[in-house]
Amino acid sequence: MRILITGGAGFIGSNLVRWILERTDDYVINVDKLTYAGNLESLDGIDHEDRYEFAQLDICDAGGLNQFVNQSRPDAIMHLAAESHVDRSIDGPDQFINTNLVGTFNMLQAARSYWSQLDEVAQAAFRFLHVSTDEVYGSLDFEQAAFTEKTRYDPHSPYSASKAGSDHLVQAWHTTYGLPVLITNCSNNYGPFQFPEKLIPVVILKALSGQPIPVYGHGDNVRDWLYVDDHATALYDVVTKGRPGETYNIGGNNEQANIDVVWRICNILDDLLPIPKNPEISDTAKSMTSYAELIAFVEDRPGHDLRYAIDAVKIQDELGWKPRETFESGFRKTIRWYLENQQWWRRILSGEYRLHRQGLVDDRSDRGTLEQ
Repeated sequence: MRILITGGAGFIGSNLVRWILERTDDYVINVDKLTYAGNLESLDGIDHEDRYEFAQLDICDAGGLNQFVNQSRPDAIMHLAAESHVDRSIDGPDQFINTNLVGTFNMLQAARSYWSQLDEVAQAAFRFLHVSTDEVYGSLDFEQAAFTEKTRYDPHSPYSASKAGSDHLVQAWHTTYGLPVLITNCSNNYGPFQFPEKLIPVVILKALSGQPIPVYGHGDNVRDWLYVDDHATALYDVVTKGRPGETYNIGGNNEQANIDVVWRICNILDDLLPIPKNPEISDTAKSMTSYAELIAFVEDRPGHDLRYAIDAVKIQDELGWKPRETFESGFRKTIRWYLENQQWWRRILSGEYRLHRQGLVDDRSDRGTLEQ
């Protein structure tokens, strides 16, 4: 297949691009605006692959997008491009509305225009996969059953509201125009190449430098954690085997309180890189016996959802997918990756990664912000 992926320079997108190129014979067309979280260095090593091409394009540019989709002639579109950081959506919701709602509308219009010109066989085979989040379902109490595909939408942040709206647009384009769409709602992802503003890399990098590790409230908010390669596998299963018009929830069967995640990361770091052997640890932290001593509870963020949990029975029963990584194996792999790929994240912290596309260093990133 020729697969067009939007947001392929982001965290999940870059891992998905790598997964497809390494495990299939498909051709990947990567479209990314390259916002602060889009990093071409996450695709080093595959940028000269014969089955891969990259185009810098904003999905809010309707005219350019429509022309590009028609020229690219994809067999499937996997739409991942989105603004996704909750804290940023609280501070500046306008970009989330533009990208997640208007951008998705533009994608649907471009896809429909292209799809309507295909012959009958190609139309039947074409797929448009919209990648969304479990946050559209709102928050669960500790005793409530996990989210299913039938759970009522109840978004609580500008981010989740914009994603909920985009989900409704996608479903409407299927019902109204017959576009063969699929929707996935996934739980919290973690793994290699995650931009250092989300919980897992924030904890790892704060710990390595001996800085306080911020934890919102009491750390009792619960999330279902999904290793990014497991997510990539599920997305490919959905786009190749899923039923048009259907939604599939993707979860890691791995509910953990935030404080337990932070403790576990600290314990693994204690094992892999004990403080006395860490050359980067600050002088004030050298007397510690565990990275966990750096944990610092901070004021909770507005509207912080208590618990997310995914019921992934549908995708397991229909498509045969289930996560391979456990809480222990996935987090250990992730921490090892950050220890072994320090150049990647150091260039983000310094702003040098922007050199890939700007020709200058723009050190304007909001480093150290926290997403839970």
